[in-house]
Amino acid sequence: MSKIFTPTNQIRLTNVAVVRMKKAGKRFEIACYRNKVISWRNKLEKDIDEVLQTHTVFMNVSKGQVAKKEDLIKAFGIDNHTEICKEILTKGELQISDKERHSALDSMFKDIATTVANKCINPENKRPYTVTMIEKAMKDIHFSVKPNRNAKQQALDVIPQLKAIMPLERTQMRLKVSVSEKEAKKLKDKIIKLVTKLETEEWDNGTLNLVCLIDPGYYREINELIRSETRGTGLLELLNLKEIIEGDEILE
Repeated sequence: MSKIFTPTNQIRLTNVAVVRMKKAGKRFEIACYRNKVISWRNKLEKDIDEVLQTHTVFMNVSKGQVAKKEDLIKAFGIDNHTEICKEILTKGELQISDKERHSALDSMFKDIATTVANKCINPENKRPYTVTMIEKAMKDIHFSVKPNRNAKQQALDVIPQLKAIMPLERTQMRLKVSVSEKEAKKLKDKIIKLVTKLETEEWDNGTLNLVCLIDPGYYREINELIRSETRGTGLLELLNLKEIIEGDEILE
């Protein structure tokens, strides 16, 4: 039986996602693993070897035509394939089918709903919503997924929109702030302006201890305020992240 000849310079690529860029009148393509391009762009994947099938710039991936050195230099100013791959990966156009695009959008829609469900509660009963309930509400407001933004960013964007049609608020952080009497005079009012609810205020041997609930979005601001105003002597302690009723069954 005769052997089938396979050219040694031909790379067999499977499970391919192609990213394409046109520059200096030429088309350049790179071969990536499916589902990794978006992860790279959202900075979830940082290992280039996990994204690229090969550190090669092609004129045409499907035909295995490698880009010429002179074309790369003319278009990119360099002929370093890895560096050019990174530029194409970041700025190029991802080639996917309608079915794949629809599947990716559906997956991100669910990721956004899951993020909202994890970050929010019903303020009327302090219970979390299920992902299914959040998905239904997102459909009711005709929320449209933006494929070039990550799920967390879009979840923060959609929360205010959902508040218009359902009782919804961010889960609260419970913090304990401890500052000296000297620093308390200038800090107390600034802190109270940022908290949702002041639960306790106690003095202990010249130290003011405040236990309060805050929106997670204010955590960094309060932390920076205490760090800068007390020069590191004040303490900020996270007591718990979610102010929800525990142990209750979540009902649809």
